[in-house]
Amino acid sequence: MTSPSAQIDAAHLAAKTLAAAGITAIFGVVGIPVTSLATRAVAAGIRFLAFHNEQAAGYAASAYGYLTATPGILLTVSGPGSVHGLAGLSNSAINCWPMIMISGSCDQRDFGRGDFQELDQVSVVAPFSKVSVRVRDVKEIPGAVVRVLEAAVEGRPGGCYLDLPADVLHQTIGEHEAKEMISQALKLRGKDEEGVVEKGRIEEAARALRRAERPLVVFGKGAAFARAEDELRELVERTGIPFLATPMGKGLISDGHELAATAARSLAIGKCDVALVVGARLNWLLHFGEPPKWGKDVKFILVDVSEEEIELRKPFIGLVGDAKKVVGLINREIEDDPFCLGRSHPWVDAISKKTKDNVSKMEAQLAKDVVPFNFFTPMRIIRDAILGVGSPAPVLVSEGANTMDVGRAVLLQTEPRTRLDAGTWGTMGLGLGYCIAAAVAYPDRLVVAVEGDSGFGFSAMEVETLVRYQLPVIVIVFNNGGVYGGDRRSPEEITGPHKDDPAPTSFVPEAGYHILIEAFGGKGYLVRDPEELKSALSESFSARKPAVINVIIDPYAGSESGRLQHKN
Repeated sequence: MTSPSAQIDAAHLAAKTLAAAGITAIFGVVGIPVTSLATRAVAAGIRFLAFHNEQAAGYAASAYGYLTATPGILLTVSGPGSVHGLAGLSNSAINCWPMIMISGSCDQRDFGRGDFQELDQVSVVAPFSKVSVRVRDVKEIPGAVVRVLEAAVEGRPGGCYLDLPADVLHQTIGEHEAKEMISQALKLRGKDEEGVVEKGRIEEAARALRRAERPLVVFGKGAAFARAEDELRELVERTGIPFLATPMGKGLISDGHELAATAARSLAIGKCDVALVVGARLNWLLHFGEPPKWGKDVKFILVDVSEEEIELRKPFIGLVGDAKKVVGLINREIEDDPFCLGRSHPWVDAISKKTKDNVSKMEAQLAKDVVPFNFFTPMRIIRDAILGVGSPAPVLVSEGANTMDVGRAVLLQTEPRTRLDAGTWGTMGLGLGYCIAAAVAYPDRLVVAVEGDSGFGFSAMEVETLVRYQLPVIVIVFNNGGVYGGDRRSPEEITGPHKDDPAPTSFVPEAGYHILIEAFGGKGYLVRDPEELKSALSESFSARKPAVINVIIDPYAGSESGRLQHKN
């Protein structure tokens, strides 16, 4: 029985509050003044994943929030540690994923005097934080923790920030009082008060789809976050409308579905007359919904949790609300007055024929065993190996220019939330953090990263973290000797006093990335041909232990900037 006089410190109180609020994992880097918070969290039943760098830990927390629909937690030290953590917080803000960055900070009494790692962190995080709270006394901790956890998932999800000064972390409070404070804070949590979409708007959306000659359903990672896969599949199969997924929306409905328009993307978005867009923003990934990629007369029905997004895009019909609930309402409306295009419908037939034609061309290219490897040959072998795992399907993590672009076209997603990539911001360096997040969030799934050597290099030291926690992650590095490839300069560009330096895009040719994981006790593979790659994939997939497969690629196989050459 607890003594009425027993005391706990603020770190213990914060850990207990997080645990009571349902937090089960924290990602971070320990040090002054937060080491005790990490230790207390583990004692409270929370798993702490200790990283080498706050950037990778932040990306992990960001992805964990997406995969679990609960805020991912990042713990950092003060000053520079908090700055490093901004990578993850900003990634959450841009991708609209719930995350909390918790940072220690200097003693309040010494702020402004040049204290150890002093920084006004609340001001620094402001552009990327929905709500930021600096705790000034131990008794404020339970309420502050609950406040940021709630804010991260309210409305459009995003990142929040909690600042814990060093002097507060050293304060103590009675254990009985702490329990009461935690209980009270949790009782004050708000209830979900989502607005109800007017029935008239739902009827209008259903009517527009029914009257359309060339309708299209488009969905993205917002729909994935909302767990809208069942409703979307029902809508597509009930109406016969073709669908197109954004990269991280892939898998909500299997890429192999007969109504998938991914391989006929240009035709689908260029010719559709009504597009129901669910949980996907009309940003650069969807060409802003404008010509010449889209038809000038296309009517958009946008489903988004943010009213601001609807107001920004000014669609034909805007439906503000949770994607799962809104699509469910549309299904119910269509059920009362059903329609279905059918396979022989001219629009469905056109999409189907274009899809088959493009898939046939792609498969013909993939069928060739090209050695030295181009990007297509190893990608086909990896695709077949991943599909061979069956269900539960592995989580695919993809980053890189050519590697991610080719992988987006070749690798297939059959289950929801099994693809993580550069996302809305086109972020590089998130691969290992995302891998760790996926392995923690989905312990029953294998995690497979397909990375360019440049993307891998951002966080390569986190392979030690994979080994330390024995996570079932296979990292496949497409090693083409640099960013986009090796030295691609023309003779006219090789001039000046430093002309003998390596090209800005060059790395050490055929670098031994597989040896890095071996230094920590993991398994490394070096492959140069199809049989070696097949053997490495078979062995590593079966073992489900940390591994790096170093795939040597022809440095001239890809193109500079991948598919975004016009922006470089």
